Amino acid sequence: MTTFAVEQLDTVQLAAGSAIDGMDLMSPFVWQEDGRYRMMVRAVPNPLTPHDPTGLIALGASDDGLTFAVDPRLAITPGPGADDVGGCEDPTVVMIEPGDGAGGHRYLVYYTGVDATRSQGAMILASGPDLGDLTKCEVVLKAPPGEGNIKEATLARTPAGGWRLFYEYAADGASRIGMAAGPTAQGPWTVQPDPFGIRDDSWDNWHLSTGPIVSVAGRDPVMFYNGATHDARWRIGWVSFDPQFTRVTGRGLEPMLVPPPAVDRAATDIAFAASMVMEGDMIALYFSIEDRILRRALIRRYDR
Repeated sequence: MTTFAVEQLDTVQLAAGSAIDGMDLMSPFVWQEDGRYRMMVRAVPNPLTPHDPTGLIALGASDDGLTFAVDPRLAITPGPGADDVGGCEDPTVVMIEPGDGAGGHRYLVYYTGVDATRSQGAMILASGPDLGDLTKCEVVLKAPPGEGNIKEATLARTPAGGWRLFYEYAADGASRIGMAAGPTAQGPWTVQPDPFGIRDDSWDNWHLSTGPIVSVAGRDPVMFYNGATHDARWRIGWVSFDPQFTRVTGRGLEPMLVPPPAVDRAATDIAFAASMVMEGDMIALYFSIEDRILRRALIRRYDR
C-alpha cells in the first residue's frame, strides 16, 4: 500500500522589483538546471480588468528553491496571433538534450493561449535555444468552437522512449483529464482514451485537472493531480499508472493536500499542483493556493 505524507510547507517568494510585482501568481513550473532552480510562472493583474491579459509568463531563478529572482523581460506575452491574444497561462517546460530528435539542446514550452473573448483556451508550443528567446511554433491541441478549453500540459516519457501529453479539457460543464501519445516531446500527438475519470462519491466528483508526474526507477509513475467538487473546491490527490500509462495501478482515497483556511472568506478555495523536483528522497511539490500565492510542499512516500 502506498501513501504520501506532507512533512513541510513553505511559501515561495519572488524578489521585489520585477515586472510582475503586485500580481497574482499561479502555475509555478520549477525544475533544476546547472545546480540552480529555475521557474516559469503565470502572473495575473490584480484587479483584472476587461482589457488585461488573463496571464503573462515570467522566468526566474533561485539558489534555494524558495526565493526567486525574476528576469526583467517577460518570457511569453500575448499575441500577435489570435489564439493567445487574450492571455498566456500554465507553462510547462521540457528540456531537450542532444540526440532527442530536436536538433540539439533546446527548450520546449507548452502553455495555454486564451483568445480575445476569453472563451477558449488552446495548447500552444513555443521553443528555442534559450528561455529568453522563444518562438511560438504551433497550436498543439484546440477544441472545436464552443467546447471550452484545452490547457495545463503535463509530459512524461515511457520506458520505450515514447511520450505522453496529459492535458485538461472541458466537457459537459466540467474539467476532465485527457491524454495523447507521441513519438517525441514535440509530437505529433494522437489522442488516447482518458487515463482516469471522476469518482461520484469522493472529493474529486466533478472536476479533474493534470498535475506533475513523479517517475522513479522500479516504481510506477505517480501523478499529483487536481480534483474538485461541483462548487470548485480544488484539492490535490495522487494516482499511479503502469509505466506505459495504459492503466491505473493505484489512487488515493482522500486528498493528499488541502489548502489552509483563507484569511478572506471570499477568497478562492483552491490548492492546485503545478510541478515537482526531487530533493533527495523527498518530493518537492510546487503549487498555488487561492489562485494568487505560491507554495512548496515536501512530501515523503511510504510503501507498505
